Amino acid sequence: MRVELAGLIDYHGRLMSNEIDLHGYTQIEAVEAFVKFYNTCVKNRDWRRIEVIHGYGSSGEGGALRRRIRSFLAGHAECLRFEAGENIAPANPGVTMVFPDKALPDSIDLLAEEILEYCATARTITKISGKFRRYGDAKIQASVKNLEKSGALKSFYKGQYRHYQAVYIKAR
Repeated sequence: MRVELAGLIDYHGRLMSNEIDLHGYTQIEAVEAFVKFYNTCVKNRDWRRIEVIHGYGSSGEGGALRRRIRSFLAGHAECLRFEAGENIAPANPGVTMVFPDKALPDSIDLLAEEILEYCATARTITKISGKFRRYGDAKIQASVKNLEKSGALKSFYKGQYRHYQAVYIKAR
C-alpha cells in the first residue's frame, strides 16, 4: 500500500490531494460546487490533485454525475488535466482525479456556453428558460442579455415571438 501512495505524499508527509464529494448533488449543483472548489484551490495556488468523488451510479453503467463531471472536464482541457479513477491503481470508477492548471469559468459563463450551444437553432426565451430552469430565471435572463450585448447571440422576431440564435464567427 505504501508503494501505491508514495507519489501522493509530499516531503512533509502530507497526503498530496484535495477531495470533494459530490454525492447527493444534482448535475448542475455538482458542476457549480466543483468549479467553486477548483477555483478556490487555484486562487490559493494549491496545485495538488483534486479527487472528485461522484460515485459510480446505481445503474451499473456509470452514473449521471460521473458522465456530467467528466464531460465538463473534457470540455475544459485548456484549464486542467484529469484521469478516470478506473485507470489509476487501485481502480475506482466512482472517482476522477483532476490536476489543476488555471481557473475555470464561473457558473454564469458555464450557463452562457450551454445557452449558445442550445441556440445553434433559434429559440424563444420561453424555450431557453424551460431548458435551463434549474439555473433560475434571473441567471438565465442575465446570461441571455449579456450574450446578446456581446454579439454572441442575435435576436429577431418570427411572427410575434422574439427568437435568439447563436452567432458563430468563422476562423480566418
